[in-house]
Amino acid sequence: MTTKKKTVFIDGPISTHFIAQTIAKHQTKTTIGAHQVFLGQVRADTIKGKTVKAIDYSAYIEMAQQELEAIKEKTFQKHNLTCLHIYHSINLVPVGQLCLFVLVSSSHRKQATQALKFLIEEIKKKTPVFGKEIFDDHSHQWKTNNPTK
Repeated sequence: MTTKKKTVFIDGPISTHFIAQTIAKHQTKTTIGAHQVFLGQVRADTIKGKTVKAIDYSAYIEMAQQELEAIKEKTFQKHNLTCLHIYHSINLVPVGQLCLFVLVSSSHRKQATQALKFLIEEIKKKTPVFGKEIFDDHSHQWKTNNPTK
């Protein structure tokens, strides 16, 4: 019997309630001494005089899921972690709402901190998720990521 991998994609914004529930589930894991959380939020950037009002995320879901699984495996190999969760929005996310939630847990803070930094850089560089910026005048353009920012 094969087990179905849990999807990392969430339709629309990631709710703070979902984030709180995810973190709360780890309270019984008493070997954890540190959690690091990264929350990506849609910004109201101004580009050529127009303001971003939302980002419409799309992805090659199967390919992105496989890439994120590979990134997770690589992170576990490089860092001594207890657990690691990645969730990314798909479809429309308005400005001010959350589009990426990463939770890294380990027995010590240094391990969690280093793993989170590595993980975020890998996600930005390698994951085939695309964002279309929707502007206040209803025009749009594809977002270009700068993995070093």
